[in-house]
Amino acid sequence: MKKLVTVVLILLSAMAWAGTEPNPADYPINVHVTSSRMALEGEANAFSQKLSVTINEKKYELRCPGVNALLALGDYKAKLVRNDHRTAYDSYQVYEFLFPDNKTRKFEVVGAME
Repeated sequence: MKKLVTVVLILLSAMAWAGTEPNPADYPINVHVTSSRMALEGEANAFSQKLSVTINEKKYELRCPGVNALLALGDYKAKLVRNDHRTAYDSYQVYEFLFPDNKTRKFEVVGAME
């Protein structure tokens, strides 16, 4: 009986760590990806994914470290998960994309263009 209780507790804790599926309603921002590339970064020869995107009619460059692939061009849903403005002229923003298979990926804003 103790083994059964232990197994059930382990399964329940694993399910709690797994989390829930993201809610598409939580991703209200439309992001249009116009270019996608892989870039080597740092001395570790690690790749990152770099995107040129349009969000609310403004152009940005986004970066996701550790991704060795190209993201398909097109439209994605996203939400702003970090929006720090330490001064009137500095900002740090992170967007989380929701993909059609309900997976997510975070991208840092590393450039802004007019």
